[in-house]
Amino acid sequence: MRASIVPFSQFVLKVASRCDLACDHCYVYEHADQSWRNQPTNMSEETVAQIAVRIADHARAHDLGMVHVIMHGGEPLLAGPSRLRHIARELRGALDGVAELDLRIHTNGVLLSERFCEIFEAEHIKVGISLDGDRVSNDRHRLYSNGRSSYDQVIRAVTLLRDHHPDLYAGLLCTIDIRNDPIAVYEGLTALDPPRIDFLLPHATWDQPPLRPTGGDTGRDAPYADWLIAVHDRWVADGRPVAIRMFDSIVLTGRGRPSQTESLGLSPTDLVVIETDGSYEQADSLKTAFDGAPATGLDVFRNSLDEAALHPGIAARHGGTEPLAPQCRTCPLVVSCGGGLYAHRYKTGSGFVNPSVYCRDLFTLIPHVQRASGPATHALPTSALDSVARASAGPSEIAALAAPQRSRTVRLLATARRAIGDESSWALLSRLEHDHPGAVRDVLGHPYVRAWATGRLGAGRGSERSHLASIAAAAAIRAGRPSTVTVPVTEGMVDLPTLGRMHVGQAGSARVEITGETFRIHAAGQWYERDGEHWDAVRSFDLGGVRLAFDDVDPYRDCYDRPALDRLSASEAGGWEKVVSLAWEFLREEHPKDALAVQAGLRVMTPLAGEGGHGSSTRQAYGAAGVSASADPVTLAAVLVRESRKAQLGAVLDMYDLLGGDAGLENRLCDAYGALATAHLLGPYEAGPLLDRARATLRDLAGHPLPQLGRHFLDEMTAAATAECER
Repeated sequence: MRASIVPFSQFVLKVASRCDLACDHCYVYEHADQSWRNQPTNMSEETVAQIAVRIADHARAHDLGMVHVIMHGGEPLLAGPSRLRHIARELRGALDGVAELDLRIHTNGVLLSERFCEIFEAEHIKVGISLDGDRVSNDRHRLYSNGRSSYDQVIRAVTLLRDHHPDLYAGLLCTIDIRNDPIAVYEGLTALDPPRIDFLLPHATWDQPPLRPTGGDTGRDAPYADWLIAVHDRWVADGRPVAIRMFDSIVLTGRGRPSQTESLGLSPTDLVVIETDGSYEQADSLKTAFDGAPATGLDVFRNSLDEAALHPGIAARHGGTEPLAPQCRTCPLVVSCGGGLYAHRYKTGSGFVNPSVYCRDLFTLIPHVQRASGPATHALPTSALDSVARASAGPSEIAALAAPQRSRTVRLLATARRAIGDESSWALLSRLEHDHPGAVRDVLGHPYVRAWATGRLGAGRGSERSHLASIAAAAAIRAGRPSTVTVPVTEGMVDLPTLGRMHVGQAGSARVEITGETFRIHAAGQWYERDGEHWDAVRSFDLGGVRLAFDDVDPYRDCYDRPALDRLSASEAGGWEKVVSLAWEFLREEHPKDALAVQAGLRVMTPLAGEGGHGSSTRQAYGAAGVSASADPVTLAAVLVRESRKAQLGAVLDMYDLLGGDAGLENRLCDAYGALATAHLLGPYEAGPLLDRARATLRDLAGHPLPQLGRHFLDEMTAAATAECER
């Protein structure tokens, strides 16, 4: 008989059966099942002791390495500090030498105090808190019985955890109400820096369906999907700053991995609820179906947990598609959806053999999340990686590097945004990303935006706190979206990445007003117009239909091994354009594959101090090259090829550890790679010694302990260098 048992590993203990709030969406007190009325107010010591024995016996019998226990209610803090400490010690004592104990408590937070936290620290109890978002959203349901708001008390509790007991802070749980603004809810939750957020669909059945303001049924609309998609897309735009269990589970199940929540996926249930009187119950969510729905008729005094696991209601949820409705079993999304939460399938007459009452919402939400998730990590096809290793990647292979670079920039910006707290600029970027993705892509793809995000915590101008506002303003200008954005003034300048800078004199900040395709700036009581005498636009060179930005104004361009030059005169810039045009013509006529590679990978050129055609690139600014002046177009052509190729190597190093984490080897690899990339542009007397040195470097690097992928990359480079020598 034991072979048919799926052992429990999650135990919800109802340590208190009453609550100090009167939330009108509570499934315990406000839904069909009213069994709480017959439960003891608190769990007795006798019941706790018997529960501890039952859990330990179950863990021992099924060789469980970890047991997860959640103290719940009602409101579990009503049990009081001493009783909660006693429960923790009983459980830990019974499980000593049997299994590890992951002990948590889920609370509304209003009673949380330093005294509770001291006990939770001592007993290793993590704390999750229910909060439905910002003040307006939270106060729609989560009130005291007299109608008074609980919001301030909950925020006080979360702040206590976050600022003084961060190791206890387990996350926030939010019940969705589609009348609430999804972005306001999301921002209200993420502002509290939770390690995890759980979004819950409100408990409903086919007999008591969820609110649908449009009046449509699940076949015609999906408002809960729309609400969650708005949150999801903002979360993705933010760089996924916090784990969100629902979205993570959709991605995991789409990749054949177990769900993190019982509401999704086909994993068997391994959870049992134990009420204050010691009775075993099924998942609490069943209280929404009908009176008595979660009951098993079993308890800790008369029955083992193995007996509870064999209860028909629990055994029916042992995974797979067999218990599902026929239409669910044939649905292409069944692996991720799993039929939805068991309680949400209930309908009088057919019981739980129905699709979820949120079927249409899940059918809309799941593909959206899975499409947006992309692969688990960015990866290059082997053929593309080999092409980069041989310094011969073409436009398609180079294009494959763009997505991981953009993801990296977004993550860096999200980190910067959280550190500086500029929520308004980030919100504007998020709205623009939704409505004008091309404009945002253009600005975030600018190499020196990433240079700012990378160096934001460093010294000098890289630490400017408000440049995110300038980035958002530039994106709004490119989108032509009417907006007003307050931006910093740095050294007398308003800097707008990809566009230029405005000289506004000494002022702390300025206001950028955007109207359609133009803008103007107000600072220190004066208006400054675009294209006026105070405006330094980013120049670009027209190379026969190919445009290359020539940026000598961006404040974060000074990231090379030589100083970047400041604004050149028109005649100086004209001289640069003439030489660059000749270099481009040489590449296009003599080395067309190199011309295509440069075109695909190089977006910005910045003039550097010095002469002789010295070139430089950096992983901080993918897509840009710094170049010192040269009158020789062939030399300049070689510099463009070398630095654009080295940027491709840098992009690969961002994705893969080729050198075993040894940063000291990176410069040597880059030097050898630059030689390989440009040897074919040189005469044999110059190329031969250059390749010999490169091969010697590669042999030396191969003598270090490297990952297998790194060895493969070096082998490809060596083969390409040898072939070039023999050419």
